[in-house]
Amino acid sequence: MTMHRSLSWLLGASLCLWLLPGGAILAAPLEEASATPGQPPRARETIVLAGGCFWCLEHDLEKLEGVEEAVSGYSGGHVASPSYHQVSSGNTGHREVVEVTFDSRVLPLEDLLQVFWRNIDPLDDGGQFCDRGEQYTSAIFVATPQQRQAAEASLEAARVQLADQPIATPVLAASPFYPAEDYHQNYAETRPRRYTFYRWRCGRDRRLKEVWGDTRPGAEEA
Repeated sequence: MTMHRSLSWLLGASLCLWLLPGGAILAAPLEEASATPGQPPRARETIVLAGGCFWCLEHDLEKLEGVEEAVSGYSGGHVASPSYHQVSSGNTGHREVVEVTFDSRVLPLEDLLQVFWRNIDPLDDGGQFCDRGEQYTSAIFVATPQQRQAAEASLEAARVQLADQPIATPVLAASPFYPAEDYHQNYAETRPRRYTFYRWRCGRDRRLKEVWGDTRPGAEEA
C-alpha cells in the first residue's frame, strides 16, 4: 500500500499538549470545551489506536458520531519523525496508527473501543489482513489510568465474545505520535477507487465477518 493533513494544533485551556523531539506529540484527554449557547459543553478526548492499514481504520472511525478528527500516523517506535517508507520497512518499531479526537459525551470511550475491536482481527499477531509485519499489528495506546481501565475492560469483553481465544492486541502506554504524510490523510475520500480496490484485495471485510459475524458497528460493507 502507498500511504495527513498537517497536524491541527488544538490550543486552549481545554487541551494539554506536550511537544516532543522530532515534531511528535503526546496528548492528554481533554477537559470540557466551550459550547455554543444553549448547548452542553463538549468533553474532548484523544486516544491512539493501531489496526493495520491506517487508511482503513481512519475511514471506519472518522464517520462515527462524536469523532471530531481521525489522523493517520505512526507511534510506538524508536525513530523520531519517521517516514512511511521507514515505518513500512519494519525497522523503526512503529505501528501504523490513527489518533482519534472525540467528544466523550457523544461517544463514550467504551463505545469507541467496541467499534475499534470489531474493525480489527485481534487474533492476528503477525499483522492485519494482507499487511504483514509488526508495523501493521494492532494495539491500543493509553495516556491515563482511566483509558487503561477502559481499554483492558474492552479487551476482556472481546476475549469473552471470541470464546477465550488468545487476543494478540496489547494495551500499551502512550508513545510519541507522528502524523503521516499529507497524501495518507483521508485517503478513502481523496483516492476512492484505489482505496476500495486495496480494501477488497486485502480481504479486510471478509476476515472481519469471519471473526465477528454481523456484530461490527461502523464497519464497511463487505
